[in-house]
Amino acid sequence: MSEGLVAGRDAGRAVSADGVIEDAVEIRLPADSAYLSVLRTATAGLAARLDFTLDEIEDLRIAVDEACAMLLPHAIETAQLTCRFELTPETLEVTVTIPTTRGQLPERDTFSWTVLTALAGEVDTGLDSERQVWIRLRKRRGAAGPA
Repeated sequence: MSEGLVAGRDAGRAVSADGVIEDAVEIRLPADSAYLSVLRTATAGLAARLDFTLDEIEDLRIAVDEACAMLLPHAIETAQLTCRFELTPETLEVTVTIPTTRGQLPERDTFSWTVLTALAGEVDTGLDSERQVWIRLRKRRGAAGPA
């Protein structure tokens, strides 16, 4: 794979505290909207692996795209966007993280945030000590609306 396209990809399998086998996939891309199609494709493939419906898969693709669009304008110039997918038998959790210039969290009272919560079910955001902002989406298979 090209260094410019995917700077890193890790996959792992772990057992959670309740004994459920979980899979995890992490993709790192340049913080540029030109690469978001890679994340949309990965999202669709992983959701299909969990037997999400076509509508649920499309909702997740749009939600991941929207989360990235909210974060990219605040990215450090040479930053990498990290997207971590965690899979359990019923849930796909996607965490998008990016180093930012100001460390400002996305506003929760915006149309974009409303779209995210409608499409993904559970949505949260946070900030670490290095001004990396993250948005986490959690979609449960077969869930109608927020989880």
